[in-house]
Amino acid sequence: MPHLVLASGSPRRAQILVAAGLEADVRPTDISEHRLPGDRTPEIWALRLASDKAARAAQDTPDTMTLGADTIVVIDGEVLGKPSGHEEAEATLRRLRNRPHRVITAVALNARAGKWSGWSSTYVQIRDLSDTEIAEYVSSGLPLDKAGSYGIQDKPFNPADLIKGCYLNVVGLPLCLTGQLFNLAGLALNLECGDCSNPMNTVTPQS
Repeated sequence: MPHLVLASGSPRRAQILVAAGLEADVRPTDISEHRLPGDRTPEIWALRLASDKAARAAQDTPDTMTLGADTIVVIDGEVLGKPSGHEEAEATLRRLRNRPHRVITAVALNARAGKWSGWSSTYVQIRDLSDTEIAEYVSSGLPLDKAGSYGIQDKPFNPADLIKGCYLNVVGLPLCLTGQLFNLAGLALNLECGDCSNPMNTVTPQS
């Protein structure tokens, strides 16, 4: 396994890699996450951000393998990012409750042999959260660094009633997709998500 750099400050992504038996140097990149004219769909937007992160890390750490990722939440055609504060987090959770939405995580891998990327999409149904539950969860500070203002793994909040697709995609790094990218780079790591039903993954051509 070549030296791996994770171009993300998300502790959840690092934890997922560690749980899978992979060691990575965590080196977050400073890139603008604003939507550009070419970001025609949420998938393309997330893919560009993941690719930009991996490319920026590759500039700073040559002769390494770099992994970038970006997660977004989509409801009613609108992309929800990380909340700006407690009020936005509460408003987002009230909007999501008792309704379905999609979570998209794009992953990009830069290696000596080339570059590969793709995205995973998961359908999530949030349960009928009470205003009190939302207020208590937001006051804990847990949702403030998460797209969509919630962590699927956060207990005892347990926000989801139903998940269709890759669970780890909602956490922030779909191992099933990441494993596909490693395989394309010539590394048969046999990464499995464990709790992953019918993953909806799309791998883009090598660039």
